[in-house]
Amino acid sequence: MKRNKHTRFRLLCFALLTGYLSFGCQKEAKWIVLDETDQGKELVSRIFIDSVWAGHPVGFSLLTSGDRQYIAYYDKNRYMTVGQRNLTDSAFSLHTLPVFDREEGAGTSTILNWDSHNSVTLGIDKEGYLHLSGNMHVHPITYFRSEVAHDISTLVQHTSMVGTNEQRCTYPHFLTNREGELLFHYRDGGSGNGNEIYNLYDTQTKQWRRLLDTPLTDGQGLMNAYASQPKLLEDDWYHMYWVWRDTPDCETNHDLSYIKSPDLVNWYDAFGDPVSLPVTFDQKSVIVAPIPTGGGIINLAARLVLDEQFSPIMAFHKYDEAGNLQLYVTWLEGRSWKTKQVTDWDYRWEFSGRGTIVFEVKLGTFVRRPDGRYELGYEHIKYGRGTLLLDKGLNPVGEVNKPAALIEQVSLEGSFPGLEIRSTSDLGASNDGYRYLLKWETLPQNRDRPYPEPWPGPSALYLYVIE
Repeated sequence: MKRNKHTRFRLLCFALLTGYLSFGCQKEAKWIVLDETDQGKELVSRIFIDSVWAGHPVGFSLLTSGDRQYIAYYDKNRYMTVGQRNLTDSAFSLHTLPVFDREEGAGTSTILNWDSHNSVTLGIDKEGYLHLSGNMHVHPITYFRSEVAHDISTLVQHTSMVGTNEQRCTYPHFLTNREGELLFHYRDGGSGNGNEIYNLYDTQTKQWRRLLDTPLTDGQGLMNAYASQPKLLEDDWYHMYWVWRDTPDCETNHDLSYIKSPDLVNWYDAFGDPVSLPVTFDQKSVIVAPIPTGGGIINLAARLVLDEQFSPIMAFHKYDEAGNLQLYVTWLEGRSWKTKQVTDWDYRWEFSGRGTIVFEVKLGTFVRRPDGRYELGYEHIKYGRGTLLLDKGLNPVGEVNKPAALIEQVSLEGSFPGLEIRSTSDLGASNDGYRYLLKWETLPQNRDRPYPEPWPGPSALYLYVIE
């Protein structure tokens, strides 16, 4: 997507009517343009890793821990593969996990099909043991743990973690709390009918247990929550948000919601009131924006930042009164959320149906600048890529010209029609001062269905080293 240096925003004016911010007027005003294009990162080197499947996209994993680096991906044969290196090494040591299909693996498998949900992800515990999960979309839990610390080649499959609610798993994620303990998060159930489950790992007993006595969210058989990972922010609290979805049709997303916690066990709404678990749709105090089904919000189409008083501010997209998709921001005033439209786009992204879709609009980063103003990034099929500048009152007052992302400066290597560049950032952090990412090429999403042959040949998987 090409950078749009002259974004087509106009300053929006709003009138406060009956407690809601309504469109009032639209006028041209002095538009601030901040040029930060000289703040880009530099590519230091790249390391060829392997040849990988290019027929459709699926998530790979890169995890740097201290002076070691670990990867998990699907190779050119679509077999689940792992690797590791010391940061001073010029190549990865690779290891293909035991190859088995779902019939052989009692519903689990290390062979990728055509489902773009079936990413693979890594975690590392306090003792240095590696954990891997992936290739699940409403499948039995697929989980491996290393038998030797810091040695990914010793991964061995374990057919359960806790033993219950592990037959219909999707969206595996490992995360680490402030105490350095490893947690595992996944969805139990299907789209439109699922719960959010969190497990905690004990390095002494080498056993998992439930973090909570109940699921964190429960759709009660009527819906499920598409939730962000809890994130520890500068107030030293964990924050998370989600949208509810009624069916596998992505059009049925609705009601952006939010909770926070000091310890991942006790949860509160934005107003500081305790929230009983599991969180269900009838707990209205957690709803940030009451967007109806068909209202223009997609899975996780929101971003969260804290203001200078550590109060949450959220950005999201939905349809305006004319039916066009717009960006909005919402913040707390007393016991209610106030919402403001910050774009004036003349375009409607109409999304619906099942499977992995191609996104026409994406939210980028949402951050508070050192001067108290805010930046809200976006990618748009019509208006390009840009970063909106908001003042302290969350009014759009300009734009920030950012350097092109490093991955945008990389040339496509493959010649097969339709190939696109994929990348994944580092789940961990290095001790050598460099940043790392993985890069490869695939065809776009196809709603989890096979493309007709011919298919592209293998793509090169690289590690990029960035200064």
